[in-house]
Amino acid sequence: MIADCLAGLKVLDLSMYIPGPLATLWLSDLGAEVVKVESPAGDPMRTMGPVDADGTTAFYKLANANKTIVALDLKSADGKARFAEMVAGADVLLEGFRPGVMERLGFGITRLHEINPRLVHCALSGYGGTGPFATRAGHDVTYLAVTGLLAASGPAERPVMTFPPLADHAGAMLAVNAILAALLKRSTSGKGTTIDISLAEAALSWMGGVLTMAQRWGDPKREHDLINGGAAFYRIYQTKDGRFAAIAALEEKFWQSFCTAIGKPDWIARQAEPLPQHDLLADMTALFASRTLAEWTEVLEPADCTFEPVLEPHEVATHPHHVERGFTHVSDQGLVEVLLPVLMEGERPRRRRRLTEKAAEAVIAGWS
Repeated sequence: MIADCLAGLKVLDLSMYIPGPLATLWLSDLGAEVVKVESPAGDPMRTMGPVDADGTTAFYKLANANKTIVALDLKSADGKARFAEMVAGADVLLEGFRPGVMERLGFGITRLHEINPRLVHCALSGYGGTGPFATRAGHDVTYLAVTGLLAASGPAERPVMTFPPLADHAGAMLAVNAILAALLKRSTSGKGTTIDISLAEAALSWMGGVLTMAQRWGDPKREHDLINGGAAFYRIYQTKDGRFAAIAALEEKFWQSFCTAIGKPDWIARQAEPLPQHDLLADMTALFASRTLAEWTEVLEPADCTFEPVLEPHEVATHPHHVERGFTHVSDQGLVEVLLPVLMEGERPRRRRRLTEKAAEAVIAGWS
């Protein structure tokens, strides 16, 4: 089963907020045992946003399901000793500090591998462990700012922020990939390794095409090119009832199907109009504004023309496709959890359990 792929693997999570906790959450979906080590003050995500009756946020509970939470003061001698014992028993350590912090705490790369030569250590930071930005503060929007992604996204008037935060999630995915690769390498070498991952570079890795455009033809303009809003047949349009519809008829056959369904065969040739397609865009805007989203869905869904209603977040969990695929669930805490969306031999990850809290001594005893 997919939920047993990493059975027996012990992961220490020394991270906060979104990227590291999300990466280890996905590892737990694959069967790893994850112990999250927090300072006595706790992960700031516990109270960032509306809190439940127990004093913690839904976001914290979502990111840390399946995990055991241990409070340790890594600045104290006792905390350092307990943490060293945990490192000795772990397979993976993921930490999200700025470069240099682990060294100052007494757990630099050399020390970690003295304690456990087989340890896979993943350092997940904003800008990576080297370079002039290594110790620079940042969050998702500033990471995206230095990749060109923000400048290339959004309406012509201004760049637009992504939500949920893109670099955080891309970095989590990259961390999982790198950790799994390092574990595979360890299976033949017998040795651990250290991984250096930057959230900014996780987003940057998606930018090769855009940067090549800039190199060859100048910076792409927002709402000017094929898939950033310049093509009228690849856009989001507002409907009569204030909802939105997405159309992605890049291929000629899909555009033909769309034009046939709306009764405008004379528009078929207009797909070839030069970019940006201002005239066709104006006509499409007026067209979609003439009917409600439900009416457009009735007309276009049977046409197989790459049309989809833009769902509001509250509609997603009950969408028939998501229900059938079985990755999205509403928990008994009122959390909408999305499991690692991978089917392996028809099996999906198990439903997640609530996070639990334990003393470090209990974890160490179980790992020894």
